[in-house]
Amino acid sequence: MNWRAWRRSWLTEPLYRMARDAMPSLSPTEQEAIEAGDVWWDAQLFSGNPDWQELLDVEPASLTPAEQAFLEGPVAELCSKLDDWSISWEQYDLSPDVWAFLKRHGFFGMIIPTEYGGLGFSAYAHSEVVRRISVRSVTAAVTVMVPNSLGPGELLMQFGTQDQRDYWLPRLAQGQEIPCFGLTSPAAGSDAASMTDTGVVCRQQVGGVDTLGMRLNWRKRYITLSPVATVLGLAFKLSDPDHLLGEETDLGISVALVPTHLPGIHIGRRHLPAMQAFQNGPNEGHDVFVPIDALIGGVDKAGHGWQMLMSALAAGRGISLPSLSAAACVFTAHTSGAYARVRSQFGIPVGKFEGVQEKLARLAANAYLVEAARRLTCAGLDMGYKPAVISAIMKLHATERMRESVNVAMDVHAGKAIIDGPRNYLGGLYRAVPVAITVEGANILTRNLIVFGQGAIRAHPYLMQEVKALGNSDELAGEDAFDAVVWKHVWHSVKNLFRAKALAWTGGFFARAPKAAGAAAPYYRRLSRYVSAFALVSEATLFVLGGTLKRKEMLSARLGDALAELYLLSAVLKRWHDEGRHESDLPLVKWCAEQGFATIEKRLDDVLHNFPVRWLAWLLRLAVLPPVMRARPPSDKATADCAAILLELSESRDRLVGAVWDRLDQKSVEVLERAFELVIELAPLHEQLHHSGLKDWRLAHAKGAISDEQARMLEEAEEAVAAVIEVDDFDADSFARHPRS
Repeated sequence: MNWRAWRRSWLTEPLYRMARDAMPSLSPTEQEAIEAGDVWWDAQLFSGNPDWQELLDVEPASLTPAEQAFLEGPVAELCSKLDDWSISWEQYDLSPDVWAFLKRHGFFGMIIPTEYGGLGFSAYAHSEVVRRISVRSVTAAVTVMVPNSLGPGELLMQFGTQDQRDYWLPRLAQGQEIPCFGLTSPAAGSDAASMTDTGVVCRQQVGGVDTLGMRLNWRKRYITLSPVATVLGLAFKLSDPDHLLGEETDLGISVALVPTHLPGIHIGRRHLPAMQAFQNGPNEGHDVFVPIDALIGGVDKAGHGWQMLMSALAAGRGISLPSLSAAACVFTAHTSGAYARVRSQFGIPVGKFEGVQEKLARLAANAYLVEAARRLTCAGLDMGYKPAVISAIMKLHATERMRESVNVAMDVHAGKAIIDGPRNYLGGLYRAVPVAITVEGANILTRNLIVFGQGAIRAHPYLMQEVKALGNSDELAGEDAFDAVVWKHVWHSVKNLFRAKALAWTGGFFARAPKAAGAAAPYYRRLSRYVSAFALVSEATLFVLGGTLKRKEMLSARLGDALAELYLLSAVLKRWHDEGRHESDLPLVKWCAEQGFATIEKRLDDVLHNFPVRWLAWLLRLAVLPPVMRARPPSDKATADCAAILLELSESRDRLVGAVWDRLDQKSVEVLERAFELVIELAPLHEQLHHSGLKDWRLAHAKGAISDEQARMLEEAEEAVAAVIEVDDFDADSFARHPRS
């Protein structure tokens, strides 16, 4: 007791007051964003000593029989109806038949429980549907994504009153109502606190009845499905100047459901987002009156809108765009590998050139890594977690790797991808990339402010408790809470210092790997090293910078990148384990791991290079980045091994790129795949002819060196390759602009 009293008086109290004075106040939106959602594997990473067995014990994401049947039935049928060239360049919309099909089969109600007429799908099934549609049409994928992501459905399920759920959810599930959500306005993009859209609590006569409600005024833009929406989820700042709800005047950001047919609403005009044909546009309302029960969650949720939005986003942001990105990475790897195999220059397939192999390896690795992270994230969501930080990581890094993969695929395809037309299967995806980068939290914002800024507080074992203690208005109670946790934090940091240094100087050799690690055990050990290094550097950065870290965006971004790599590499190891630990897939694991380790070291090195306290930076560098045992990017051999998976038929290739194409009926890609199979099947025959000096198969046939059947197959392959490399052309007047009548 004497020791605790002495510690409290001489250590805790001065430290508490110093920390309290140094910590800047959090804005309400920052506070609500930090508290939204929860933590999962990110907490293990911040601990500095993750339990890998716990990761491997996570049940892999899987589909129920009903979900599988939906993919094989309505989803496959939908994909057969989608002609992306016609949608994007002729109709500028989905056809009426497709709209009716989506409504009839419940595509807009995938996340709505079955008791309300929805499909009640798991996060993984939801993700699979988006993934499969997106490789056929980005417009169709976005149309399906939005009602099942950040929108009225998710908000109603989490926060709606029972009456609201009973009325709205069946109508949304059956497609009777088309929802959109209005958050972004000209004055408020990422900064919701600067929103100028307003709602004023008032009374008004409605049908001769004195009604308590809100008078709304807003102007929104960039709202997907807005031109066709029948109900608008609206975010606005609510005030109660006449105190009809209580004593408070400025209630804060709130969310309401507003039918779009009400007087004063202007809706229907369209934006054209990066030449994509999905419905998107502005809307505005002037003195629109709605009853008070239009507030999602009722009066009790007035002023809680930002927290509601962040909580909904914590789940949806981990599904929609990561699913589209995973599909894009698989798609570009598949098509680029096949094209590089069938396209020859200087007498050899272009995929045999090392410069192209370098590109193909990155495509293969991105496809493996993003798909692995998608599956792991869906598994966490289906366990009931709403991991806000992991969802932010997924949105940011899945879309960035999609951007990289699409650009690389354009390089590999060269002129084939430049010329637009029905044969071009990359052009639409290339144009769509900026949309994914921007929406649901622009990537610059997410990288610099959210991933580490939010993760450091939420996922750290002790920091959230300390922040709450420091923010307690009762200083005595705050100091008690601070004393109860801060010394645990100190002991945790000391242990991690010794662990990080030991693992860094031994290359992680003595770190523990799970028993089921198999041939991947060295990667678990090295990853343990970097987890510990990240935790130590994070601790030091938070200690030195405190609340000012949120203004040191570049440091925060680099630490966020390191955290993201740790999560993504965890997913890679988990995928290899879940798929049966195939030795033939190890080149993918090796490439992802070596590239990830090199990236982590580079980010930590950059943090220490710019660390404000130079002597501490030198000590940290000595501890976690010693001059020995440093990471290097993948070797040329590892790169060639990784690229080779895309250039030959194999079970590894099927696991990497095959499943997403089952029954998707895309003619240009089917032609490519058929040519790929023929070229590989006939490769030994071509080799035989080459060694015999008969390079022209027709001459060889004429001389009797090959059979009629062999000649027929060679001709079929030649025609298939010619069809693959063909591009579209149009009549000269096809591009003329005709004046409106």
